[in-house]
Amino acid sequence: MLSGKSRIEAAAVVGVNRRFVGEWVKSFETSGESGLAGGRRGRRPGEQKALNRPQEAMIRRLIAERCPDQSKLPFALWSREAVGQLIAQRTGIRLSLTAIGSYLAAWNLTPQKPVRCATERNEVAIQTWMAHDYPANAERAKKEKAEIHWSDETGVSKQANYGRSFAPVGQTAPHTAMML
Repeated sequence: MLSGKSRIEAAAVVGVNRRFVGEWVKSFETSGESGLAGGRRGRRPGEQKALNRPQEAMIRRLIAERCPDQSKLPFALWSREAVGQLIAQRTGIRLSLTAIGSYLAAWNLTPQKPVRCATERNEVAIQTWMAHDYPANAERAKKEKAEIHWSDETGVSKQANYGRSFAPVGQTAPHTAMML
């Protein structure tokens, strides 16, 4: 060694195991002082992720283009739980809600309130139905002492049900529009 100390003595002075001193000496002998500069510690970006890039792309695409029920999941809107079940269904990987939230943020997906009217909505057909067909249905329901319930893709209810679903920033979630 350069200072005349043994590796055991050098390790004691620095406070490390002698094995490290041996590695440093070997690195110095092969690369000089640049070999002692040290590299980046810890995992490299992306190494700690449970999903690989193709899996991430597939999950993000499914969230942006489909509703959970179209992927045979028991949810109407994309929540972290729904995304977790989608990931488990498609990849076999189970993630914590925190990890799922991190993926959603990295994919630039944020909770979005669905639009209140369907984009496919046909106002003329609705007005025609309301003027001609609905009164007959309402009269029949009254005679039979029945209630009329309105439904949408978030469930059946007598009240409006406006939830949130993850979607790309600035876009509403697909197929989550409410009917009047």
